[in-house]
Amino acid sequence: MSLVPVLDDDEMCAEARAVIDDIRATRQTDFINNFWRVLANDPVALRRTWESLREVMGPGTIDPLTKEMIYVAVSIANNCEYCIRSHTAAARKRGMSDAQLMELQSVVAMASETNRLAVGLQVPVDEVFLGARSAPASSDD
Repeated sequence: MSLVPVLDDDEMCAEARAVIDDIRATRQTDFINNFWRVLANDPVALRRTWESLREVMGPGTIDPLTKEMIYVAVSIANNCEYCIRSHTAAARKRGMSDAQLMELQSVVAMASETNRLAVGLQVPVDEVFLGARSAPASSDD
């Protein structure tokens, strides 16, 4: 259960409603998920979060599906069920297959394991990786 109300449109202040209307227009949908409805309790945080998300997830050098898959991976690492589910849905809408989802899960699991090993064993960073713009061909863990 949310710590603050999940606001219906008619319960939002005008500033929050303007952001919600922008989300609808940008995404070309009438559906506004609970994340935005909860953030509408703080119109400043709602606007800041929407503007940042729109910029980061918008057009860039990384394609939209890859961005969504990265978002899923980070959400798994952070144990955020809401974001795992919402961004998996978004990735599927952009074409992610079950096979890609399973491979993504394997990559996240492997990265988590090797990260913990490196941290736990306090493995020193190789000199070649410090300040390098590109890694040598055998840079895998």
